[in-house]
Amino acid sequence: MKETLILLHGALGSKNQFHSLITGLEEYFDVHSFSFEGHGGNESDKEFSIQLFTENLIDYLRAQTIEKTNIFGYSMGGYVALNAALKTPEKIKKVLTLGTKFEWNMESAEKEVKMLNPIKIEEKIPHYAEKLRQEHNPQDWKKIMTKTAIMMMNMAKGAKLMDSDFKKINQEVTIGIGSLDNMVSYEESKYVSDLLPNSKLVKLDGVKHPIDKIETNQLINYIRFN
Repeated sequence: MKETLILLHGALGSKNQFHSLITGLEEYFDVHSFSFEGHGGNESDKEFSIQLFTENLIDYLRAQTIEKTNIFGYSMGGYVALNAALKTPEKIKKVLTLGTKFEWNMESAEKEVKMLNPIKIEEKIPHYAEKLRQEHNPQDWKKIMTKTAIMMMNMAKGAKLMDSDFKKINQEVTIGIGSLDNMVSYEESKYVSDLLPNSKLVKLDGVKHPIDKIETNQLINYIRFN
C-alpha cells in the first residue's frame, strides 16, 4: 500500500503548480494537493496567516479521512507543514521542505514586502501579473498579494515559529535549499535544521527559488529519496 503524500504550494501559488510533479509521483505515493484558502480561485474573507493555512491542511486531512501523511511543502507550504507537525504530530509522519524562508524579522519582511507591490508588478512585469490573474481567477490577485504582505509583516512581529517550537518537532524532517536560491539563505536553513531533533539539510545544486524553474525529475528524486 502506497504512503500518502500531500503537496503544499507556496505564497501566491496554488495546487496548479504541481500538475507535472503529481503525475511523476503517483507511481510511488498516494498523492494529494489542494489550494490554501484565498488561493487558486478559493474565496476567503479572513486574514492570511500560517495558522489559517495549517487549519486548511487539517480540515483537508479530515475531509479526505487521511489518518497520517507525509508532506512536501514548497516555500510557505513548508512552513505550514512544520507548523502542522507541531500542532498535530499524530497526523504528520514526515516533512520535506524546499525553499522555505525561516528568518522573519522586520528587515527580512520589509525586503520581501517590497517585491509585493501589485501596481509596480502590473507596470514592470505584466506577464507575471497576468499569470497571477489566471492562477487565482475569479479572486483578485492584487488583494491576495496585499494579504500575503500583511501576513509576512505579522510574522516579523511574532506570528511565527520560535526556536523552542522547532525543537519540539520530532518527526523526520528534510530541509531543502537550492544552491541558487536568492530568497532563502543556506544559513537560515541550516539554523532551523540544527534546531529540529530529527532533521537533515539537503542542498540542491543549480536550483533557484521559483518552483517552475526546477526540473520535475529533480523534484521527484528529492522527494522520493529524502
